[in-house]
Amino acid sequence: MPFLLTFLAGMAAALLLLALVLRTASFRAQRPEDYAGEGPAFDLARDVNGPLDCEGVIYGPFGRVAARFVARMQADWDGNRGTMTEAFRYHDGSSQHRVWTLTVGEDGAVLAEAPDVLGTGRGRQSGPALCLHYRLRLPETSGGHVLNVTDWMYVMENGSIVNRSQFRKFGIKVAELVAVMRPAEAREALGKTA
Repeated sequence: MPFLLTFLAGMAAALLLLALVLRTASFRAQRPEDYAGEGPAFDLARDVNGPLDCEGVIYGPFGRVAARFVARMQADWDGNRGTMTEAFRYHDGSSQHRVWTLTVGEDGAVLAEAPDVLGTGRGRQSGPALCLHYRLRLPETSGGHVLNVTDWMYVMENGSIVNRSQFRKFGIKVAELVAVMRPAEAREALGKTA
């Protein structure tokens, strides 16, 4: 019996340590304040404005690439309110469109709405980072599930934005997205079209 108690106490300690590490050192442990004072400062209305090109991959729950995509985006602003239209083209030939309505507060708070987002997404920009949390309903062709999404975007010195997103259901990560967005002028300057 003492061996069983020692084993169970060891397992409990290991689980507690794992929970502590996940809470303090993982993707989900980041906070916008962690990036305050770092530069360049993320300004959603400046950095996500006009025509944008994007490409990325979506990883499934076991880390394998489940989808690849390219996208054209157009963001237009009127003061602190903006509209961003996204047109995705996936490697299998399918496409997806989304229109975001974005609002940026004086304090860096961000509100985001889209037809497939339940309620209003909420986030904050701080330093070179922007974090956004929202609930996304997948298309019926993908099961129609509602996922909790955490987007982290980081602006680079050249104006590119690196986006990492995690999608969770019942607290379990079911997918992850990594993408790069940049002004379409960068593509045009190279003389390339997508």
